[in-house]
Amino acid sequence: MRDRIINYILLLMFCIPVYSQSYIFRGVSGTEGLSDLVISTLYKDSCGYVWMGTATSVERFDGVHLKHYPIYASSERWKWVNAIIETSGNQLWVGTDGGFWQIGQDRVDRIAPDVIRNGVRSIVKDDKDILYIGSETGLHIYKDGKIETVLLENNSFSSANFIVGLHLEGERLWLITRNGLYSMNLKDRKPVHYANNLTEKEALFSYRNITRIDSTLYLGTMEHGILSFDIRTHEFRHYVDVGCNIIRSLSCDGKDVLYVGTDGNGVHFISTKQNKIIRSFDYNPENGKGLRSNSVYSLLVDRDGLIWVGLCQLGLDYTVYQSGLFSIYSTPYFTSKDIPVRTIFIGKEEKLIGSRNGLFYIDERNGHAIKYSSPQLRSSIISCSYALQGKVYIGTYGGGMYVFDRETKKIDDFEPGRPMPFVNGHIFCITADKDHNLWIGTSNGVYRYKDGKLSKHFSSDNSHLPEGNIYVIYFDSTLKGWICTENGICIWDPLSDSMKTGVFPEGFVDKEKICGMYEDSDHQLYFLPYKGDIFISDVSMSRFRKMQANTPLEGKDAMFMIEDKEGWLWIATNNGLYRYDKKDTFIPYSFADGIPGPVFLACNPVIDESGVIWFGNARGLIGLSVDWKNEENKLDYKTVISAVHVNGQEVPGAGLTVKDGVRELSLDASQNNVTIYFSGFTFTDPAYMAYEYQMEGVDKDWRVLTGKSEVTYYDLSSGNYLFKVRRMGNPKSETCLRIHMQISVNWYGYGITLAVIILAALSAYYLWKRKLQNKETARFLHVPEELRLSGKGMEDADLSMEEKYKTSNFSEEECKRLTEKLKKVMREEKPYTNPELKIADLASIIGVPSYTLSYLFNQYLKRNYYDYINDYRIAEFKSLVSKGEHTRYTLNALMELCGFSSRTSFFRYFKKVNGITPSEYIKSLEDTQK
Repeated sequence: MRDRIINYILLLMFCIPVYSQSYIFRGVSGTEGLSDLVISTLYKDSCGYVWMGTATSVERFDGVHLKHYPIYASSERWKWVNAIIETSGNQLWVGTDGGFWQIGQDRVDRIAPDVIRNGVRSIVKDDKDILYIGSETGLHIYKDGKIETVLLENNSFSSANFIVGLHLEGERLWLITRNGLYSMNLKDRKPVHYANNLTEKEALFSYRNITRIDSTLYLGTMEHGILSFDIRTHEFRHYVDVGCNIIRSLSCDGKDVLYVGTDGNGVHFISTKQNKIIRSFDYNPENGKGLRSNSVYSLLVDRDGLIWVGLCQLGLDYTVYQSGLFSIYSTPYFTSKDIPVRTIFIGKEEKLIGSRNGLFYIDERNGHAIKYSSPQLRSSIISCSYALQGKVYIGTYGGGMYVFDRETKKIDDFEPGRPMPFVNGHIFCITADKDHNLWIGTSNGVYRYKDGKLSKHFSSDNSHLPEGNIYVIYFDSTLKGWICTENGICIWDPLSDSMKTGVFPEGFVDKEKICGMYEDSDHQLYFLPYKGDIFISDVSMSRFRKMQANTPLEGKDAMFMIEDKEGWLWIATNNGLYRYDKKDTFIPYSFADGIPGPVFLACNPVIDESGVIWFGNARGLIGLSVDWKNEENKLDYKTVISAVHVNGQEVPGAGLTVKDGVRELSLDASQNNVTIYFSGFTFTDPAYMAYEYQMEGVDKDWRVLTGKSEVTYYDLSSGNYLFKVRRMGNPKSETCLRIHMQISVNWYGYGITLAVIILAALSAYYLWKRKLQNKETARFLHVPEELRLSGKGMEDADLSMEEKYKTSNFSEEECKRLTEKLKKVMREEKPYTNPELKIADLASIIGVPSYTLSYLFNQYLKRNYYDYINDYRIAEFKSLVSKGEHTRYTLNALMELCGFSSRTSFFRYFKKVNGITPSEYIKSLEDTQK
């Protein structure tokens, strides 16, 4: 039967654009707490924050959390943000339609309103942090807190002084105005106008933005697309047509590529060397992977290669970060993307990949690929493969076994004369021993071949081989053969050439279904069970154990493992990949590192001649390069603490001081519940963000956190603490926060206490006498019923009660009564509608000390106080919506009625509990009522 060869014509190589990597966009909108969905400008600062200018505010984004900076102006029109720029010391400046502003710790303040009275459209800076501010009434130069105004024409209201864009290079400043293009030498401040040879009326072109590559300026307009201006000849030309003449954003990489954002046709990258579009991003409802809208108001390609797209009325889209640590195997003529890889053979300039959809041979020397599947194969599900003496043996599920000849590229039946199992059976594993005997695990026992001839067949009938499918055949360093079946393990003894089962010590894993094995350089054997914990043993079985508890592997099935040159184990599971130091450290790797999906299949990894490690993933063959250590810590940003909440309320920026480069926070004794928000600026899917953190004074060791970027500590006692956090596996990214919990002195409380003590002393005699009279009665009543019936004495009862209270402060009955009282108060009085409600307030309402209520939440209810309160607030919101109150009030008003003070917290908690946003919940409710 003829081979079906898929020759991907080399012409394809010339069709692949420069930006051939795939991009995955993630959206940020009202669901994530974005207050305004019109994103007019974008900027990434030196710390790593992304700043968004909107129609009414500035928003700071760290990849997870948003911080809102409203613009306060007398007119809504004046709030529109046009420009954001940074100077030394992470000082940020903003230009709006209402003037020039500076971003402080928690607010935006207007600068020099008496000088810069009108809108600011563009801001640039030089290497001395001098700001050049393009406004509607001229150019302003801001230096050392002083402002100098330069007019292009004497009349400040002339169209020449209405500056919409600036570009600075050295001592020459380029300006685009409503009267066209100007340049200015900053030494003599004399403007030069360049008339547009394409028109007699400059105003018709509605210039919007400007950038430069080499000797050409590129101008974006609102009606005529992109223009180019040759600095040497002073000639204007129409440039590449991007399918839309409204150019909202125009920037470049300074070398070749223009980044173009259009209001109507998405985003385009243009090569100025090729004078053509080399990459486009737009809204495509069919694939759902592009932008959410073609109406682009702002565009930023940052220094890390991420693409940020500000949309009209839909918020922000951005490409999620992937470090490139791992890469999917692809060539111009073949890609393994989305192929569920089951087996790998890696040769010199050739690869053989087995999948659930057939077998792929990639000839890298000659540049073509061959696919083998049905009807060439009786089964397209490839279950195993093994290379031996120039051939690759292929096992399938339900279609027997084949031999692939690497020279002829032909695939033939291995043993056509034995229908079962080599024609119609299941082949689960293939390997070889030191004598080059081929061992085959099947649905019909174990077969051993020597030089192409059957030398032995082991089955449950003729040996001690357990019944069932043979999943693993593994030869350890002592030459023993471990045979793992569906119903347990046996060992092949090379001396007697027999299978043995009575050699396992008690407590060993020999009765379990093992699907994988591996021996490391320390001669430790790792057994990977079908379900359950990894089992570890030395080769003699004298010392063995299960892998320690409380690791990231718990609840996951290990699929395979391999040891790297540093002695660490890579362990792949059905939900993630981990690197393990064989002690206590597990480092997770995920989508952020270039892994296409979390699911790995039972595919033995391979280290090729160059040192690249190849892994089989459910979404492709992925490789880890030799110099992966250099790629691992590619991001040079320090982790930052972006916000701190105390007792549920955000600490203002002024509440955090800096000493010796470390932020500090001082709190009184009542402010003992602290939530710390942080970011490593990976800008990937938040579910894949991974950190290590430790609170010195609370945590003994570093703790691992994945899928969250916040940590909460409850009931901190008085003292000094140091909180440290860093990106997983990157100590250089560490940042710290010192927390000082003060001892609170409450003189009023002391006075009350003293009065109580005096009253107690005056009545002590009376109470003592009464206590003596009722002592026996009280002791009798405290004896449990079973002790009274059994006839045990008071001493036994005292010991029983003492033992009980060693482990808790309050009895279970007291906790039950207090819980019911708490529920009644929450239902009838609804204290949760108070956004300022603290645990001390709630304790006062129900008449108990705050520490009693804290004990109830932490020890009896096993609940976070804030989660408990927020559950009632969410329930109140749903109740109001069911009554139709959402038709009378805005979402913000409903949120406040329920007790939420923060829109971000409300949206985050609602989605955490319900899996959907409040808006989606309302829509779903309305749909069911139709």
